[in-house]
Amino acid sequence: MYRKTFFIYGLACHLLFLLVYAWMAVFVGNFGFGYVRTIDGPLEGSILGAVLINLGLIVAFGVQHSVMARPTFKRWWTRFVPEPIERSTYVLFSCIAMAALLWFWQPLGGVVWNVSDPAGRWVMHGLFAIGWLMVPAVSLLINHFDLFGTRQVWLHLKGEAYTHLPFRKPSIYKQIRHPLYVGWLIAFWATPTMTVAHLLFALGMTAYILIAIPFEERNLIQHFGRKYVDYKREVGGLVPRISMPSDHGDSQEGLAESCA
Repeated sequence: MYRKTFFIYGLACHLLFLLVYAWMAVFVGNFGFGYVRTIDGPLEGSILGAVLINLGLIVAFGVQHSVMARPTFKRWWTRFVPEPIERSTYVLFSCIAMAALLWFWQPLGGVVWNVSDPAGRWVMHGLFAIGWLMVPAVSLLINHFDLFGTRQVWLHLKGEAYTHLPFRKPSIYKQIRHPLYVGWLIAFWATPTMTVAHLLFALGMTAYILIAIPFEERNLIQHFGRKYVDYKREVGGLVPRISMPSDHGDSQEGLAESCA
């Protein structure tokens, strides 16, 4: 009974992520067309109050997204949440935190830059699309379904024990260690019209990514040991690094820690 329930729960959490991810792309890209709340709009009320609310939303998402992904928290958390649905529950809480950010975000008005040339605008829109497509694409190169908990509930449904994924570095992971984060950064910054609110969002999410990477890599080193140390030395984090080929086999980035 619990196996089927856990499986349905895991699928529901994965579907929720896909919905929130689509909502986030619409939000950041200002594709609401008057029907969906987006990142930009005229300032309403105090600018200081709006900035503080927005920063609080970013911090709340960052704390939830990072703390719940740490092994120490997981060891405590699984005293209350069954291990087969621990990852799915993490995805659920991440979706709630991001949905809150999107719903309560405060527009600030003002334009930082605006690309008026039609060709330039198409280039920026193209980069925007590349960023949002890159995130799910690179997750599929490792194991998208493990990252979002679906593999865990599927194995539990079949009565099989969970096994950690092997250390790999498929495709783009041979060039950069965190292509998923690169996709997020492109998605956040590629816009023909950068408003004050969008800039605050991009800066805040970039700061979170740069802060989260060292913590994530510390956990990866604890898990994979020397293999990840060598990988880190040879392969750049967010940009390619010129280095000699390695004979240490394959590697894998831990998640990412997602909703996005």
